[in-house]
Amino acid sequence: MSRLVSTIVTAVVSVAVVAGAASPARADRIKELASIEGVRSNQLTGFGLVVGLAGTGDDASSPMVRESLAKMLKRLGATIEPAQIKSKNVAAVLVTAELPPFARPGQSLDVLVSSMGSAKSLAGGTLIATPLKGADGRTWALAQGPVAVGGFLVEGGAGAQRKNHVTAARVPGGAMVEQDAPTMMPRGEIVLVLREPDFTTATRIADAIDRALGPGTARPRDAGAVAVTVTRPWRDRISSLVATVEALEVDPDVPARVVIDEKTGTVVIGGAVRLRAAAIAYGGLTVSIEEAPEVSQPGPLAGGKTEVVPRTSIEITDNGGELRPIADAASVTDVAAALNALGAKPRDLIAILQALRAAGALRADVEVM
Repeated sequence: MSRLVSTIVTAVVSVAVVAGAASPARADRIKELASIEGVRSNQLTGFGLVVGLAGTGDDASSPMVRESLAKMLKRLGATIEPAQIKSKNVAAVLVTAELPPFARPGQSLDVLVSSMGSAKSLAGGTLIATPLKGADGRTWALAQGPVAVGGFLVEGGAGAQRKNHVTAARVPGGAMVEQDAPTMMPRGEIVLVLREPDFTTATRIADAIDRALGPGTARPRDAGAVAVTVTRPWRDRISSLVATVEALEVDPDVPARVVIDEKTGTVVIGGAVRLRAAAIAYGGLTVSIEEAPEVSQPGPLAGGKTEVVPRTSIEITDNGGELRPIADAASVTDVAAALNALGAKPRDLIAILQALRAAGALRADVEVM
């Protein structure tokens, strides 16, 4: 019998060791941790007009719409004074788009259209040709097309029904790129810019690149950048070098952080959070107020009048909290188990975490949203 028990225990331990060895390492691709310096998107903005609305456009007396529409008609060969325009089927909009790196002429972009005036809805409208400019004032794309609104607005004489936001819309593929996107491709050196600067992560990225491409290829400049030297075999294959570097996996160093959303009572605890031994007492007062008004009516021939007499019942409950100890917690699972053992609600948990941080028992940064 003892041999059987020993055999079972040995088998269980062997399975646990194999399972632990087979568990995947917590690693991310460099592509998710950093971007290439100089390879970035650019924001484009333009002022345009949406026409074809069913009386849901800007106010007929809006000077912004009148003058813009008159200028557009003049470019098309029709001269009309702004004061003569009294249409409510036109809306002034702000048009925005994102120009990705390496964009080429003829490539289409999605466009976001947002009302700038008093328009009630952009449903059914069409955006007319709108130049999209960058921060340098140059026109990089031209937007035009029917707008797509993810909702509706129905009005009647006595009310209205609305679904979602109808004064902002999209034009899928509505912008056409007119010039090559301004992208600076690195030559002698590639600089990786970390999305979350950290000295440990930057060092690990440099070590991973050195192991893959040879010692001395990469060096961390600081917590936010890693420089990769373009060696002779890669000088004519920069794109292949970038693809090779981005595919490497690195275990990033994640800071210990607790995020608290006071508005919704949401608490998110990061995996690196640690908890030292502490004692906690929590509780509060519960106040219940109940109104039960009564009617006081005088007797017959009394000459009085009927009155409403208020009757208020107030009950106060003191939920006195006892001092409860919590043990050291070395992982986020242990932290969750220790806090759940208190039976605290999310709102109470927010105050407890903040107090633990102030007392030095919580090894993490507490970020309140």
